[in-house]
Amino acid sequence: MKRYELNREQWRRIEPFIPGKIGDRGRHGADNLLFINGVLWVLRSGAHWHDLPERYGKWKTAHKRFTRWAQAGIWEKIFDVLTEDPDNQYIMIDSTIVRAHQQAACGKGGPRREALGRSRGGLSTKIHMCVDASGRPLRFILTGGQRNDCTQALDLISGFRPSHVLADKGYDSDNILDAIASMKAVPVIPPRSNRKIRRTYDREIYKCRNIIERTFNKLKHWRRLSTRYDRKAIYFSAFIHLAAATLWL
Repeated sequence: MKRYELNREQWRRIEPFIPGKIGDRGRHGADNLLFINGVLWVLRSGAHWHDLPERYGKWKTAHKRFTRWAQAGIWEKIFDVLTEDPDNQYIMIDSTIVRAHQQAACGKGGPRREALGRSRGGLSTKIHMCVDASGRPLRFILTGGQRNDCTQALDLISGFRPSHVLADKGYDSDNILDAIASMKAVPVIPPRSNRKIRRTYDREIYKCRNIIERTFNKLKHWRRLSTRYDRKAIYFSAFIHLAAATLWL
């Protein structure tokens, strides 16, 4: 087994949810494991699809299959299946900026529709993420790099039932605090310095917030996530969900 490839136990956990199994309609995907390992190689190395090693098959075939699965939501489905049993004691939300390579900014339709925006340093994408108490990703939202963190907070936490929600002071707004209270959860968010009425928060629990920072660091070990090369947001999102799925495996 090559580096970064799935082992047999990891493959056993996701195989039932992969299209092309015996009994599925259409062509039987006998090389599904080889194909996914090839995608993982591209994800980890950040290399162009042209450079895919021959052991994974023809690069054009692998690339076309990857995009077809992305359009069909297969990568998100794999991720969603693995996240069915989260540790909801705490959930944490935050974001990180990913610089966009020049080849990611030359697609049709303009950058805005593809989650690209201008921030300091040029075009970038912001990954908004929610993780559980163990630092395992639960949800992602992509926006342009200039978007404020708090604009995506309500969508990130919607549907979860944690005891506490941890975030930095960038998420200190009344509508977010009210939404957390409506979930019967406790907000662990430091107040902004310009708040007229100071409020308290649990400083000991807040120390756990570094968990989500470590998760971002793990995700950015995958070279294709530390820099965005994909023109289409749907393909960049597919890579994010695949990388996140490995943290659940």
